[in-house]
Amino acid sequence: MAILLFTDFGADDLYVGQVEAMLDRYAPGVRVIDLLHEAPPFNVRASAHLLAALAQALPRGHVFVGVVDPGVGSDRGAVVLRADGRWYVGPDNGLFSVVAARAASKSVWRITGHPPGVSPSFHGRDIFAPMAAAVATDDFPNENVAPAADLATHLDGEDLAEVIYVDHYGNCFTGIRARGVPETSRLVAGAREFAHARVFAAVEPGTAFWYENSSGLVEIAVNHGSAAAELGLAVGTSVAWAD
Repeated sequence: MAILLFTDFGADDLYVGQVEAMLDRYAPGVRVIDLLHEAPPFNVRASAHLLAALAQALPRGHVFVGVVDPGVGSDRGAVVLRADGRWYVGPDNGLFSVVAARAASKSVWRITGHPPGVSPSFHGRDIFAPMAAAVATDDFPNENVAPAADLATHLDGEDLAEVIYVDHYGNCFTGIRARGVPETSRLVAGAREFAHARVFAAVEPGTAFWYENSSGLVEIAVNHGSAAAELGLAVGTSVAWAD
């Protein structure tokens, strides 16, 4: 079992290290993996679809700490979700709702207690990290959780026809799962229409196309170029299939 971090903290800022230090305090020796710290900032909906895609390709048993939490310090809840054998700890703000909606089996606990001295603005470090450590060290369930019937905040599990993530190459992930989409389909985004290609090398340099990426999502790319820059795409840009 490992603890995987999925946040919008930014890899170069000072927050990730503090979360990892707290995990080392409560779960020494448990492996911590930085899955992503560049999730779309404050964008719970896009991040929920991205997390669902990344998690489904990873082994069961791992614990995900998810922190995309623009409502930190408010009355939004905190939650532990077990879905299809994987664990998720974080805010009950919709971040885990796509995972939950697609799961064949799930269990939910509300986080009702926490260690003393919690910062109202850093629940990732002070609430979610200790709880994830408890799950990873088999100290769960404990006195700080209570069973719940379901998550309080729901997003459905249907595909999201938008750009949900842009990597540093400028490739644009969408929230559309590629499985079952005919390769003859043409995608429309940013007033442009794109054909399918299996891989980058299948098209000439400078050519835009869509393909099934390694996370199983429809992705818009430009061979030897940035789809985001060249096509004017960003997180939240709508996409659609051509008629």
